Amino acid sequence: MGSLKVHKLPLIEFTCDNLKPGTASWSNACREVISALEEYGQIPLIPLYESMGIDDANTLEGIQSFTKVMWPNGNYIFSEKLLPYTKLAAELEQIVVRMVFDSYGVEKYFDSHIKAANYLCRVMKYREAKVNESKMGFVSHTDKSFMSTIHQNHVNGLEIKAKDGEWFGVELSSSSSIVVMAGDALMAWSNNRIKSPHHKVTMEGKEVRYSIAQFSFLEEIVQTPEELIDEEHPLQYKPFDHLKFLDFYSKEENRRLESAIRTYCGV
Repeated sequence: MGSLKVHKLPLIEFTCDNLKPGTASWSNACREVISALEEYGQIPLIPLYESMGIDDANTLEGIQSFTKVMWPNGNYIFSEKLLPYTKLAAELEQIVVRMVFDSYGVEKYFDSHIKAANYLCRVMKYREAKVNESKMGFVSHTDKSFMSTIHQNHVNGLEIKAKDGEWFGVELSSSSSIVVMAGDALMAWSNNRIKSPHHKVTMEGKEVRYSIAQFSFLEEIVQTPEELIDEEHPLQYKPFDHLKFLDFYSKEENRRLESAIRTYCGV
């Protein structure tokens, strides 16, 4: 009898050397990123649930719009602390996106993609489960974004569903590690080469889990590049408006769909 596969996300370290496009180190890093995304739909780079969302999170104007809602006189310190993080998270996501585009030979579309990207930052808190209370911090779902970044404190709890249907926990040993995850829009864009993974949060311990996630959405029509369509990979999704897809998913009956993106624009 064969042994069961033990799932573990590969940790990919970004350095000054492998972040230079066109170099051998960049090509090697691209291969590692694509391999991890195609296998698991995400990579780590070095309620129980409450959250707040900030639109246009990588801009000062977006953060200040949020602070004026939460604090009538605004909150300069909050804005000053959060903006550098959201900018760095956006830059990290853009590096991974460029690696994906370069690896698939469609780098000519990268600049227009980045110009259409909008970012939503969400700050999340998961309290510990009480006696006889469900340990489910967040139910199983896929992200509706193009790509997401997740940074957490020392309390683990994120679980991923692998291709074989097995759930496994994501254990991040370093506080500087960030999980980069594919969303439904990337799955459609890549013609199913990269899958958006089902994931959830389970609270096992007695500590509070904090995390900050940033999601990219495209203010344009998302369509599979013709270079990613062939006999082996026939077209799986029709072109779709990303923001209208979010409106579709916001309806209660559509949240229960097995695959909202396939229902919305699948061929």
